[in-house]
Amino acid sequence: MKIQDLPFPDPGVPDARSGPRFLWWLGRNQVGGQLTALAWGLLHFVAVSGLPFGVGFAVQAVVDRSGERLALAGGLMVLCGIAIALGDSMLHRAAVTNWITAAARVQQLLARKTAQLGSALTRRVAAGEVVAVSTGDVEKIGWFVEAVSRFTAAAVTVVLVCVGLYVYQPALGIVVAVGVPVLALAVLPMLPRATKRADVQREKAGRATELASDTVAGLRVLRGIGGEELFLDRYRRASQEVRHAAVRSARMWALISAIQVLLPGLLMIAIVWHGVHLARQGRITVGELVTVYSAVMLLTYPLRHFEEIAMAYSFSRPSAKRAARVLSLERATDTAGSREAFAPTGDLYDPTTGLLAPAGCLTAVVCGDPDAAGLLAERLGGHPSEEGTSALLGGVPLDELPLSSTRTAVLVQDKDPVLLSGSLRELLDVPASGEVSAAEALAAAQCGDVLEALVQGSLDAEDPLDARITERGRSLSGGQRQRLALARSLITDPEVLVLDEPTSAVDSHTEARIADGVRELRAGRTTVVFTSSPLLLDHADRVVLVHDGEVAAVGVHRELVHNEPRYRAVVTRETEDEAAIGPLLDELEELEELKEIGETA
Repeated sequence: MKIQDLPFPDPGVPDARSGPRFLWWLGRNQVGGQLTALAWGLLHFVAVSGLPFGVGFAVQAVVDRSGERLALAGGLMVLCGIAIALGDSMLHRAAVTNWITAAARVQQLLARKTAQLGSALTRRVAAGEVVAVSTGDVEKIGWFVEAVSRFTAAAVTVVLVCVGLYVYQPALGIVVAVGVPVLALAVLPMLPRATKRADVQREKAGRATELASDTVAGLRVLRGIGGEELFLDRYRRASQEVRHAAVRSARMWALISAIQVLLPGLLMIAIVWHGVHLARQGRITVGELVTVYSAVMLLTYPLRHFEEIAMAYSFSRPSAKRAARVLSLERATDTAGSREAFAPTGDLYDPTTGLLAPAGCLTAVVCGDPDAAGLLAERLGGHPSEEGTSALLGGVPLDELPLSSTRTAVLVQDKDPVLLSGSLRELLDVPASGEVSAAEALAAAQCGDVLEALVQGSLDAEDPLDARITERGRSLSGGQRQRLALARSLITDPEVLVLDEPTSAVDSHTEARIADGVRELRAGRTTVVFTSSPLLLDHADRVVLVHDGEVAAVGVHRELVHNEPRYRAVVTRETEDEAAIGPLLDELEELEELKEIGETA
């Protein structure tokens, strides 16, 4: 897989049972790239390790005054130099390709999972954790995946050099063959503690990221109540905890690095001391001593990759664990799209509550519990965050349809819609039927003043559609963001549109005009609105009261507000005492009317 071929047509189905299994799955899906990096790594490391033999031959040729062998040694060193340059360049190229490929695969998997779960994702995993996984964790996972091939090449090279030195000069080679494994394995007892400290650092960093994300998202509210300093102090404390954890982790890795420098130095001292004695005894030549010494000195280079792979695994393991946790999430009700892809039509029905939204009608749903209303809206959209019976559209269970078909048929606008940064034209560039224009959708959502505000904020935009929207629409008020989100939903023109509190941040005059605009634009289409606003309820063809998880009353607004106390309590927000006095006041009004009729007669 080449970088220019990204993204993957299909990133595959990951093994998300655990972090190590996920890392193993990523490695198996990059066998070609791993073998390529391994081949170039072997060329590079073997060429580096071959230089000492050339140097030893050259020294011995000078001692023996042999010009022929000196030229041969020079040619060998030139070949090693060319191989080192070629192997290093191509190894770096292959390693970077493996790194980027692994990171891109993980990002695609996360993006696909986010699209599958929709708003249910943040109900089950903190938004800050998702951000941490899709940014820093992706890089660490890619680092370990690409480091495996370089470590394998280094390990094979170390074995080859030890065997070669033993064959070349057994007296010194046996010292190297015994000492090098000790060097490679000396840090193993320290790795569990280093890994544990790295895990603590990753965990605290994740918490700090979540806190920062939540603080930035609620900054406007925090300033309104004067709480920004409180949350800033909390982030300072979390940041200091991350710093302390990072220092503790760095100390352990510094100790491991120091050991990786100390032990090879001690081995070199032992080899030189033993080699000098052997040379004095005439058992080895000067060239052989130089060769062994140089080979051991250069072995510290591939041995460094033992430390790197341990560090890469220690940092990538918690990252892979978090990624696997997100990727293991599934839709609460999902039969893997057992039906063929098609967009059903007809009445929308929820068996759990008994809610029925007739086709082509504007149905308003009143639910006293906002959380229950949000869960019901998700269930009507076919992707609930909790297990339960699937909603039916035209008698077809939505969870039996492919996800793309479900979302084509039913669009759910969350109560807290998100506006992505970019131009207004890009915001409204969504899959649509083509029957509703951008101008019609913006007019129905009463976005006239929003367009003026965007144009004023973008001096270089002559067309309002080219005006820029800041990140998450933070420069706009809550009501303006709601109306732009509503326009985006209206322009898609789905068969069924579910709106969860679409005008909660809008003033009453604008809300009344929005109610007229939505009713006119959605004529002949099925629309379900979760609201307690009398202005929207009065425009609905059908009003349904959901109480304690089931339909309690059905009718029109004017009838329910007089005949159903529970409905009236939610819509008018009257207290229990007012609800008890209400029937008495109605009776008094009736008596007054009868009295007036009697007096008239």
